[in-house]
Amino acid sequence: MLEQFVLSVIVDNHAGVLARVSSLFSRRNFNIDSLTVSATDFPEISRITIVVKGDAYTLDQITKQLLKLQEVKKVERLFPENSLFRELLLLKINAPVESRSPIKDAVEIYRAKILDMSPVTMIIELTGQQSKIDAFLEIMEPFGIVEMCRTGITAMERGMSTIYDPSTITD
Repeated sequence: MLEQFVLSVIVDNHAGVLARVSSLFSRRNFNIDSLTVSATDFPEISRITIVVKGDAYTLDQITKQLLKLQEVKKVERLFPENSLFRELLLLKINAPVESRSPIKDAVEIYRAKILDMSPVTMIIELTGQQSKIDAFLEIMEPFGIVEMCRTGITAMERGMSTIYDPSTITD
């Protein structure tokens, strides 16, 4: 049975690293479900959050292959029970005047934000777990989705635990 794995990967922050990481997946025929890259509080490193589906063998192979790349400093699997997983959604929907009240009600219930309103559309921002984003989209679909953009999962461990180890970050 396939399981979803969330990996946090610390890499050198320079051109070409993302291409090397993503090409590793395609060469090995692993599919990436979600990939986000972000700056960290260390200018010389970036954090890549990768979501993949597979079995224990697949996870082991992905981890070993990533660690073979010179730019990869650390790979850590994040578990839902001790980590926070979030996505960002930007959603443009049809919003004629007669639809605005129920849209605003849903925005309030889901703790979303209306970022922009034109005479016929609204742009809404929502941050949350994947299931919350999916549920909100289901509610918004009858209004007519004009355009949307999702970031994919970004994640971090709770508490004092950290993926950073200064001895592995700088050479």
